[in-house]
Amino acid sequence: MNSSPGAARYDEPAYQDDGTACIPDQQRFAQSQSAAARSLWMLLAAAAGVAAGSALATQFPVGGSLTLILAVLALVGGLLSTWSPCGYSSLSLLRPAGRYSAASVLRWTPTFIAHAIGYAVGALVLGSMLGLVGGIALGALPLEYSAIGLAVLAIAYGVHQFGFLKMPYPQRRAQVPHDARFRFRPSVIGLLYGYALGMNYLTYVQTPMLYIATGAALASGSVGSAIAIIALFNVGRCLPVAINFLPVTDQGVQAWLARWQERAVEVDGFVLIALGSAALALLLG
Repeated sequence: MNSSPGAARYDEPAYQDDGTACIPDQQRFAQSQSAAARSLWMLLAAAAGVAAGSALATQFPVGGSLTLILAVLALVGGLLSTWSPCGYSSLSLLRPAGRYSAASVLRWTPTFIAHAIGYAVGALVLGSMLGLVGGIALGALPLEYSAIGLAVLAIAYGVHQFGFLKMPYPQRRAQVPHDARFRFRPSVIGLLYGYALGMNYLTYVQTPMLYIATGAALASGSVGSAIAIIALFNVGRCLPVAINFLPVTDQGVQAWLARWQERAVEVDGFVLIALGSAALALLLG
């Protein structure tokens, strides 16, 4: 057993002799970088974003470039949502039962499919609401103005993620129904989890990229565009569960997420600042 200071004891067995699950103690936790290091990363993100925006301006129309930036933000935002309490829970509960084998994965596949369907339904419901509200409330707002506003908001939330600015973080601090596993079969649990997480605001909000994606869906004023934006975010949220198709242990996945928890927040901030700067370079350059 590795008992050196600061080391996590990952070599403990996954099960005790009586079959009880054994989760190794985590003795090393992610630490935030220094203020100087975080400041440097913010400057690098802004520089990279301006360079990328300038390059896009020479290759594509502004509208197409903004669509690409938004698509990247939505997909990355969904992936980074894995580091929420609900992300940890989904990866732990929505996995093949028993020892890993081709048969156990095959039995689990309907649960994953149902989970993806739940995300799709969530995107349809939330996207439709945002598109309708946006069309009524923001239909007359020029797209350029809303794009500039969202870009500035993205940069502000990026600075927030690096710990230099306090921004509002509205959310419903709730978990997916953890006891559902005692009441429903796995495929139904996957569907319910997918829908709850696919609605995005029914549980914890891990990344402010969700707010930018929501703002873009509202600003689009189109039900179809709003559904597409939320659907892309939900694809990013759903994909990590597919890791359970591979022979990975629950404790291994959870330990990896824990080790990268703080870095995920910093990646979040970097991407927000970079993409917001790229959008501003396109719009104001």
